[in-house]
Amino acid sequence: MTTAIAEDSVAIVRRVPLSRGYRFELVKLVSQWRIRLLVLACWIAPALFVAGVSRQSTLPSDTLFGRWMHATGWAGPLVMLGFAGTWALPLLTSVVAGDVFAAEDRLGTWRHLLVAVRSPRRIFVAKSLASLTVILLLVAGLVCSSVIGGLASVGNQPLVGLDGHLLTPGDAAGRVLLAWLCALAPTLALAAIGLLGSVALGRSPMGLLLPPLVALGMQVAQMLPLPVAVRLALPGYAFISWNGLFTSPAQLGPLLIGVAVSLVWAVLATALAYLLFLRRDFTNLAYDGAGRRALTLGLLPLAALTAATVAVVAAATPSMGSGIEQDKVQRSVATAFAHLYRLQTRQLHRPGVTEVQLRATAACTKSDGQGAQEGAGNDWRCVVTWHLPDVALAGTAIYQLDVASDGRFVADGDGPKEVNGYFLVRTPTGDAPNPLWQFDGNVELLDTTSKG
Repeated sequence: MTTAIAEDSVAIVRRVPLSRGYRFELVKLVSQWRIRLLVLACWIAPALFVAGVSRQSTLPSDTLFGRWMHATGWAGPLVMLGFAGTWALPLLTSVVAGDVFAAEDRLGTWRHLLVAVRSPRRIFVAKSLASLTVILLLVAGLVCSSVIGGLASVGNQPLVGLDGHLLTPGDAAGRVLLAWLCALAPTLALAAIGLLGSVALGRSPMGLLLPPLVALGMQVAQMLPLPVAVRLALPGYAFISWNGLFTSPAQLGPLLIGVAVSLVWAVLATALAYLLFLRRDFTNLAYDGAGRRALTLGLLPLAALTAATVAVVAAATPSMGSGIEQDKVQRSVATAFAHLYRLQTRQLHRPGVTEVQLRATAACTKSDGQGAQEGAGNDWRCVVTWHLPDVALAGTAIYQLDVASDGRFVADGDGPKEVNGYFLVRTPTGDAPNPLWQFDGNVELLDTTSKG
């Protein structure tokens, strides 16, 4: 009996707490030179980029909120968010999570790690938590650095929303931070895919490439004329739908669905990686991936999740079309024009007017009225009509619209030049182009907000 008690005591002593394993894995990650360079870049480069671009005469107007980088420091973090969702975050998750298990295969250190920790479950949890910590540190750097760069170079000024209404600096700050927080959901989904690829593919470099390849595939899918239900079923949609936070009222339907789908993907991919990790043979030094098991426990469940999500979204919402319809386009253009007309009025020191007094409406046609009046394209043409107090004749202005598949559009003024032509107006931060000349807008693919 004494011998049994002694053996139990030895077993308890040798049991490594999860906290120690987590610290060990975290130190291993941050000791790598590439991780240190990424941390340094994420905490410095965004500030330099935002500050530099904000001071240029030519702004990235083809990027969402890029045309407002000269006017407010809160536009820069949103431009950086658009870039990060497309390129930076998929690459960061690839470098961190996509290699955390495969590195042990390349170095042949699994046996030593198992002898030290004595629990594959704890090893998986410790590595996953360490990867998550580093990814959160990198994302925090992108946020803080871009905010500091914007505020330092331009200032804490109001931000023009996607429907033309003006957000106070405090409101803009809250929505910017919330947009970045929502972008964490698809980032976690990509990180989980990286973990799955690192476990399933062993020392193969494909595990490292899996997150950016998946992200690229989802970006291509968003450019195609797919039904809204299919778009919402992809975890990358949350990298796009944050723009609904910058309308009034906020377009929360697509954003909430996108975040929920991303989190479900993150949980499922992590669980699949966990199952594959527990089933692998650590005694085989020539292990080179899970083979057929990677297909049955990796790819097929994610494909089934996508199909199930499409079915659920299609059943819950009327979303099997493009979501870009004529009445939605007209309503979005008229609303943005009315808000921006008031902004132009203040900048030109004209008598104030309200949206109710303006009674702005828009008549939009696609392809000169030929064919279906819905869907994306650069062949939308809108005639905006508005009224001024004590003026008998209504004003009209023409816009050419380029509507993307995700609902974002760019309206380009086509006359009269006194209203939407290119000329400079005086703003608190200096001379800027006429706000009615070109502006961004957003068509809500799911019609869930008030039409009033």
